[in-house]
Amino acid sequence: MRNFGLIGFPLGHSFSKRYFTDKFKSQNIDAHYELYPLAEISLLSELLDKVENLCGLNVTIPYKQDVFSFLNDIDESAKEIGAVNTIKISNIGGVKNLKGFNTDYIGFTETLLPLLRPDIKKGLVLGTGGASKAVVYALKSLGITPTLVSRISGKGILSYSELTPEIMEDNLLIVNTTPLGMYPNVETAPEIPYSLLGPNHICYDLVYNPELTTFMRKSMEQGATVKNGLDMLYGQAEAAWEIWNS
Repeated sequence: MRNFGLIGFPLGHSFSKRYFTDKFKSQNIDAHYELYPLAEISLLSELLDKVENLCGLNVTIPYKQDVFSFLNDIDESAKEIGAVNTIKISNIGGVKNLKGFNTDYIGFTETLLPLLRPDIKKGLVLGTGGASKAVVYALKSLGITPTLVSRISGKGILSYSELTPEIMEDNLLIVNTTPLGMYPNVETAPEIPYSLLGPNHICYDLVYNPELTTFMRKSMEQGATVKNGLDMLYGQAEAAWEIWNS
């Protein structure tokens, strides 16, 4: 039996185990998927030695960048993004070979495309973590100019307090890549000026639990189109499965 799993910490919010377990059962696939919460990334070495026939891993917060030092090879897209969320594990001459990929940008791109309009030229990306890097890569590939937004401004990064009416009017796409609003802290949300949103805005939240986040609800109240991250998760999971079986 082939084994797959997810590393990160904590993992209470993950949908991956249920998704792949259901997939394996419905398609009669002889494989098992497990959650591997690692309190620190150094524990990955022990995991690789311990789990027999481990063929692939998904990677989530906070290790999408820290995992690079464990990889033997990195896909060009993941290298350019600077974050890995999928690892293919091969056995070459009795030695494990780990290659990193990023399927977040694939899932995001596929699910954003149906929402896009020709007038959407710029987008705000809330957050600066591993997920934001995949979103920035995807937006650039679609010809949309991204601007990062965080609690503290920096080089090429705006703070929430710097989001003026002109900036909000100019950026008709807003993507939340932070964990704000994720269960169980469902009342939290990025501190953007929601009153400046309107019917022309698209507000995409990578959070999928709950299905309607506070970010989405506040955006909807201003007439914006909203979407959560569930379809993106399905897309990135299927892309990971293709990589593991390629």
